[in-house]
Amino acid sequence: MPGSGRAPAALSGDSSPSVTLQARSRPGVTVASRSGAVTTVAAMTDGDRVRPPWWLKATNEVMMIVSRLGVAYGKEGPAVLTVPGRKSGVPRATPVTPMTVDGTWYVVAGFPGADWVENVRAAGEVTLTRGRRVERLRLAELPPDQARPILRAFPAQVPTGVRVMKRCGLITEGGPDELEAQAGRFVVFRLEPA
Repeated sequence: MPGSGRAPAALSGDSSPSVTLQARSRPGVTVASRSGAVTTVAAMTDGDRVRPPWWLKATNEVMMIVSRLGVAYGKEGPAVLTVPGRKSGVPRATPVTPMTVDGTWYVVAGFPGADWVENVRAAGEVTLTRGRRVERLRLAELPPDQARPILRAFPAQVPTGVRVMKRCGLITEGGPDELEAQAGRFVVFRLEPA
């Protein structure tokens, strides 16, 4: 995993079958769990999308520079997730903060309707970069019931992300109960080896 010098056990020694995200045209997106259960999550409409504040793009640029330098802060540091644009095919980069729950790595997308989420749904595979370490990974989207415990852990593991969500008006308090209630609105991806 980025910055650790080794892949986490969930990426290197996990013997469960690999599951990839299966994208479907409107009205929903099909996601699969490790057990093979398939769930359709309602796709975002333009009314569901949250427009990021004007300052977020500049903040993201700074975070990507920090990540490329390999600087970490807090429990986890930022990483740069790069995925081909679903329409253009041009690589698109966004900063993310991977977190670990029970030995498995996850990424939370706090902005409903974020372009990078739609790009991941279309591509399935991404590049995750921190410093000089680059990894090809699959991102498997979790259905809301599986996302809840990950979202509960998010405030303790990624407090910077919670502060950004609060500043953007996506949440008010930022506690585990409030984040858990966002399952289905905030997308959670499990990181798997490509």
